[in-house]
Amino acid sequence: MSDAKKTATLTLDGTSYELPVMSPSAGPDVVDIRKLYAQAKVFTYDPGFTSTAACDSEITFIDGGKGELLHRGYPIDQLAEKSHYLEVCYLLLYGDLPGAKQLEEFERLVTYHTMLHEQMVYFYRGFRRDAHPMAIMTGVVGAMSAFYHDSTDIHDEHAREVATIRLIAKMPTIAAWAYKFSIGQPFVYPRNDLDYASNFLRMCFAVPAEDYEVNPILARAMDRIFTLHADHEQNASTSTVRLASSSGANPFACIAAGIACLWGPAHGGANQATLEMLREIGTVDRIPEFIARAKDKDDPFRLMGFGHRVYKNFDPRAKVMKQSADEVLELLGVDNNPTLQVAKALEEAALSDPYFADRKLFPNVDFYSGIILEAMGFPTSMFTPIFALSRTVGWISQWKEMISDPAMKIGRPRQLYCGATMRDYVDIEKR
Repeated sequence: MSDAKKTATLTLDGTSYELPVMSPSAGPDVVDIRKLYAQAKVFTYDPGFTSTAACDSEITFIDGGKGELLHRGYPIDQLAEKSHYLEVCYLLLYGDLPGAKQLEEFERLVTYHTMLHEQMVYFYRGFRRDAHPMAIMTGVVGAMSAFYHDSTDIHDEHAREVATIRLIAKMPTIAAWAYKFSIGQPFVYPRNDLDYASNFLRMCFAVPAEDYEVNPILARAMDRIFTLHADHEQNASTSTVRLASSSGANPFACIAAGIACLWGPAHGGANQATLEMLREIGTVDRIPEFIARAKDKDDPFRLMGFGHRVYKNFDPRAKVMKQSADEVLELLGVDNNPTLQVAKALEEAALSDPYFADRKLFPNVDFYSGIILEAMGFPTSMFTPIFALSRTVGWISQWKEMISDPAMKIGRPRQLYCGATMRDYVDIEKR
């Protein structure tokens, strides 16, 4: 909200302009420049929009300096320890934690909408057998508007709600089927007697020849991965969803855009990069060599999965994720997996080294989630699809918030043009 007592003064060519200052419920004040161009005929310049608030939101708040992540005011570590993914979905979507009956009805709605339209099976078969699961997910989610066109009217509140439930419910099936297709195994259909995380694990690992008994420790770890990645404020993929939404695009197209953005290695590929680094290290005896390289400022090598761009102190999600990683590794063991042996030894070495402690380079959520997914048997190509599955509720929550905002405008960033100025066309024979 704006604070009438606060203004910022911009002086340009001897003329001063008073700009309103808006004060949030948490975080730094924001200078309102919406009328700056009309008044002063200038734009601001902010590549990456790292100093620009593009919207106001009530969903997620991050304080990187304090290592704080809040969903609707609730700390992420409390939610991950005491709650579960679908309850957090309800919180993100509707603003408050549900009562027992509300949660039961929400879980029922999601559970009974997990199946995909049967004709979508043929859509999967149109992809090459070696297609990346993220390519499949982007295409399938975008195509949902062709199969579920009764929920594409963004101006209809009921249609928006139906689309919301469908996307959250069907995303595990879409991701699991993308995995199954990529490895040439038959699709496994969801079951209504399983919880959200257990259903996903079964659809990924069951085969017709024998069923897959879901271990509760693995299901809990999977649920925590979903919870800890559910939303993360105005990151690149969320901003992509909002920008696509501002044009009035249907929800399935907007979420597909978010998935495509997440596919970028600078965004959704951090846990995959961590596993690739661990495999590059190869064996425990080579860890000192790579730690020395990480300390060498002239060596481009960096320890992936340590530190975080946003969290300058510690990643609040990492503590809970480490607990799950320890539980999963205790259950499944690391003796037959050199990559996991390296991971455990590297964690111990880095945590005991003052160089990393002094620079706050602690293992982050991507380090531990990568370890868990590797131990469960997921290939690295599935790490980002699982991230997309988790983040879907955050994207939808941001989409719903934006659609219902009466101040919503189509996104239209400005530019600092550095190209040629006006020039006349030259006929080809004179060039």
